[in-house]
Amino acid sequence: MSIKIGVAPIAWSNDDMPELGGDTTLEQCLHEASKAGFSGIEFGGKFPKDSKLLIPKLKKEKINLCSGWYGAKLLSRSVKDELEEMKQQLQLFKDCNAPCMVFAEVSGSIQGDANKPLSSRPILSNEDWKNLINKINEISLIMSDQGMPLAYHHHMGTVIQSESDTYKLIENTKDTVKLLLDTGHMLFAGGDYLKITKDLNERIIHVHCKDMRKKILEASVKNDYSFRKAFLEGAFTVPGDGCIDYKPFLSILRDVNYNGWLVVEAEQDPAKANPYEYSKKGFDYLYQTAKDCGFEIIN
Repeated sequence: MSIKIGVAPIAWSNDDMPELGGDTTLEQCLHEASKAGFSGIEFGGKFPKDSKLLIPKLKKEKINLCSGWYGAKLLSRSVKDELEEMKQQLQLFKDCNAPCMVFAEVSGSIQGDANKPLSSRPILSNEDWKNLINKINEISLIMSDQGMPLAYHHHMGTVIQSESDTYKLIENTKDTVKLLLDTGHMLFAGGDYLKITKDLNERIIHVHCKDMRKKILEASVKNDYSFRKAFLEGAFTVPGDGCIDYKPFLSILRDVNYNGWLVVEAEQDPAKANPYEYSKKGFDYLYQTAKDCGFEIIN
């Protein structure tokens, strides 16, 4: 069984807070990601949206585009309008042979609001659930027909955050709605990522390996921090630097024949956590742990 290891550019520069890593160039990010050992990187705000400009930059560093975030607003937009909104990014991902598009509904999201505590995240009514499920089903079929699977990302501060939210989404959507499993976000939400991995493995198409610092995680929940305050305090880190033991998790992925990407992702202030050093730490830990669990790592 084989996997590939990628990284998210959020370690170098933060799209939600441009002042974090604002002076870091895309070229530095790509070079250091490749130097750390990664064979893939997710899309970020500093990436050109024209494949004719992006592909040469990726090829220069021998690194592939292994997906990237798209924030949808299906609760207030039609599927037609959402497709028009994502048109350029969808074409870019297709041109770059990305395996999927990371997709999350961000209507009412509090993830970028420093003044809103975690407990104030939006909760869907039964009618909103029905509306969202129908639209996600419809857009996932269209994306699948275009060869770009929708990988739904359960995410803190959004309408689909918890373990129960995630089960409800997957149990009520078509097989064309795939799942991105994020260890850090599910732990933060109080969920069991090991159970979800076992139960929903047939729908898991992409994996974010985000670790968490236990003391800051506990303080964030106890004191009801905002999502932004939590990550600025250092709640997130790379695999091997936090409280998550990835061996049981990767063993389950091996047992269910997962063969996609493992993506190292950790929102951190690059002035406090050197992007290259932390990404290298995450890569080395994940590489060795995956290997110990019986995976072949493809470069």
